[in-house]
Amino acid sequence: MSTELSRCAVIGGPDDPLMARAYPAPFRPSCTPFQRDRERIVQARAFRRLAGKTQVFTSRASDHFRSRLTHTMEVAQIARAAASTLGLNEDLAETLALVHDIGHPPFGHAGERALDQCLREHGRRFDHNLHALRIVEHFEQRYAAHRGLNLTLGVREGIIKHSRDYSVLDYPELAEYMLDQRPPLEAQLIDLADEIAYLTADLDDGVESGLLAIGHIREHVDILARCYRMVEKQHAGVEEKYLFNEALQLMQNVLTDDLIATTRRNAEAIGADSLEDIRRCPTRLAVFSPRVEAERLQEKRYLYETLYTCEVLENEHDKAEEVVTALFNYWINDPEELPQGHFEDIEEEGLARVVADYIAGMTDSFILLQYAQIKRAIRR
Repeated sequence: MSTELSRCAVIGGPDDPLMARAYPAPFRPSCTPFQRDRERIVQARAFRRLAGKTQVFTSRASDHFRSRLTHTMEVAQIARAAASTLGLNEDLAETLALVHDIGHPPFGHAGERALDQCLREHGRRFDHNLHALRIVEHFEQRYAAHRGLNLTLGVREGIIKHSRDYSVLDYPELAEYMLDQRPPLEAQLIDLADEIAYLTADLDDGVESGLLAIGHIREHVDILARCYRMVEKQHAGVEEKYLFNEALQLMQNVLTDDLIATTRRNAEAIGADSLEDIRRCPTRLAVFSPRVEAERLQEKRYLYETLYTCEVLENEHDKAEEVVTALFNYWINDPEELPQGHFEDIEEEGLARVVADYIAGMTDSFILLQYAQIKRAIRR
């Protein structure tokens, strides 16, 4: 294991401010603070509900496709491996990977866009990172002394900052998360571990669905074609689908290894010798090399053009928009139909936010059930 960046890792001693929690928590010698956070996240209802939320294909299409939960597990594997190789805090990286999608609504990005559009009409926005923070700080109710999961500051900061930067002028309520500083490397790795996971998985699920053809991918996705040629030389005469599977694994390894090597080089280039050096850097250090970044962008464009916007999935997206919008408007117009437990938040959060929060927590199957019930009620 390389420990070249261990001095830049979030170590998590008892006096480390990143270990701070909003409420006191008893000391447990059997696990570190980030390990405790990991346990709390995995045991959360919102985490379990990821099993019923769309990644790319809805669960109605096939049990073989990734759900938001299985995708999360794949991201966690990549993030932990990268953190381990770099000598960073593996527990923090894994915990952030496990929580990174906990704020997503049903129907994947289509549901998120629809919910955001609904909120725009009320002067609000939907951001799955900010919603994830609301989940772990407010909505999860498992403890007698407080609401929320009482996670460490280090994990809460990573939830907010792993994939984008927020301005303290635009988000003054997030000031405690050091918005003027870069997040630790453990958090910076998560967004690209996410990219590696879905760039691999979406090609796999696309072929499994019949919407993508292996030959067509090889013609238009250079990194996959390069990996396919390498495995083809090693396994001459093997059936195409098995070569494709081998090529996908190799591609994931190539992307991961490049992320690790480039992050290490970037940290060495600025002479990073502590976490504070990482925080003060004007740019993020966890990135791909120029060649691999170009290949990543090429594959991402390919997936958008051939899979994400294909007619079959566009029909699913239209259905998602219809369902989310109809339910949002129904409860906005008749808030008394909301579950009683949501009433107390309306005065503080506003009706539009409460309705959006309720919808965002639903699984695909539950929101479709709600939609069917409401349609029947309207007919009557």
